[in-house]
Amino acid sequence: MSAGLEIHGAGTAAHGRVLTPAALAFVAALSQRFSARRDALLAARVARLGQVPAFRPETAALRTGDWRCSPLPSPLLDRRVEITGPVDRKMVINALNSGANVFMADFEDANAPTWSNLMEGQQNLMDAVQGTIRHEDARTGKVYTLAEQTALLMVRPRGWHLDEAHVRVDGRAVPGALVDFGLYFFHNARALLLNGQGPWFYLPKLEAWEEAALWDDVFVFAQESLGLPLGTIKATVLIETLPAAFQMHEILHALRRHAAGLNCGRWDYIFSFIKTLAHDPTKVLPDRGQVGMTQPFLRAYSQLLIQTCHRRGVHAMGGMAAQIPRKDPEANARALEAVRTDKLREARDGHDGTWVAHPGLVALAREVFDKNMPAPNQIAHLREDVAVTEADLLAVPTGTRTEAGLRHSIRVAVQYLEAWLRGEGCVPLDDLMEDAATAEISRTQVWQWVHHGAALEDGRVVTGALVRDWVGETLADLPMPEGNRFKLAAQLFADLATSEHLSPFLTLAAYPYLDTSEEKIR
Repeated sequence: MSAGLEIHGAGTAAHGRVLTPAALAFVAALSQRFSARRDALLAARVARLGQVPAFRPETAALRTGDWRCSPLPSPLLDRRVEITGPVDRKMVINALNSGANVFMADFEDANAPTWSNLMEGQQNLMDAVQGTIRHEDARTGKVYTLAEQTALLMVRPRGWHLDEAHVRVDGRAVPGALVDFGLYFFHNARALLLNGQGPWFYLPKLEAWEEAALWDDVFVFAQESLGLPLGTIKATVLIETLPAAFQMHEILHALRRHAAGLNCGRWDYIFSFIKTLAHDPTKVLPDRGQVGMTQPFLRAYSQLLIQTCHRRGVHAMGGMAAQIPRKDPEANARALEAVRTDKLREARDGHDGTWVAHPGLVALAREVFDKNMPAPNQIAHLREDVAVTEADLLAVPTGTRTEAGLRHSIRVAVQYLEAWLRGEGCVPLDDLMEDAATAEISRTQVWQWVHHGAALEDGRVVTGALVRDWVGETLADLPMPEGNRFKLAAQLFADLATSEHLSPFLTLAAYPYLDTSEEKIR
């Protein structure tokens, strides 16, 4: 055990494969070297609260300069369809076998970070990299194993804002990002290289290029520690915060030795738009369901991302299709047509690939991109016609605010939060795959309507009392299976949606109530 490191989590013998002395020493070294800098960057986020994002004048020369990121490794040249999901064993196997080019295994928004989920997820990925992963369904007896050809593996660690309460170094909790990254990289980097792949990552929730520069330094330290060449790691950054949209060139430049591209993290981006502009009464959004990618502010953001990535020689990845295939033929046809329209827009705009949440959507997404992108990617399509201004990125989406929209937001957020508190981070609701990002849209949108006294289309003003009443009505309509946590979820949601100040993250507020059956640090 590394000096100064403590583990506070119920363990099993199998966890010993993950928590080896050498791996823990590596995580401890990452924490000792980088945690204080992470803390300073989070403090800088707080200091920026209330500021309207803008293109930073001190980096103007970098945005207009002629430079490119390091060349991409050949396995990563074609990423036309990527599937994402949590790190549970069955999901890992099904996603790798889905026919997608890439599977992004998610320790972040699709994973509730219980200690058992984290440890089992690390084990599952170790087995997947070794090619030995196997799962037998206890209910059906069906056995799941890897196909001969599988998707490439990428991993998304948690964002910089989340600590891991079960791991402490020198008396303080280690950033969850460093735990997730450190354990996966230490155990799998060399094996991935032997498999013709590499340690490839997605980086979430960045708000400034300095946060990307921190990741770059983490990568350099990690590669040097294991004796791997600089640039072995490749990372795609999710542009899913409004401030980051104004710093895409700077983020790629900070990571230029390790950058593989940027991704339109559209759901978190909407959440961030609300959060960043929370106190501006002119920026109140309509119903969540009306804020789609054809809204001008999202259209501007996605096209600027394509232009930026292609100018710098890396991939511009499209957003998530969260639909779940339905049993009803007519409803399923409508859902698939919505996916087709979305993917067609992305392919024609110049995206180099896209995301789906369900294996049943892989073939459709591939069909659209195969037809409209016969080459491995569209990086050569520079989109020099795009000219996006600050005003374009800040344009308020149009639409209406309705009782149905408000009730839907309450119901989705309460149901998702209840599942998250039970350890489920990816939840099918109303034929969509919901994760923390979509719950965050619901939660912050309700807060915004209450805070600004927004009126519904029937003239009623949204108040805290109204929201609490409707939370109660929602709770009364939901089934209450044994072991549910709906009462706590409803209370947390109601408190967050009606509080004076907007909590930065739903998961931060709910984290102390996770893992209540296990020993952990409060």
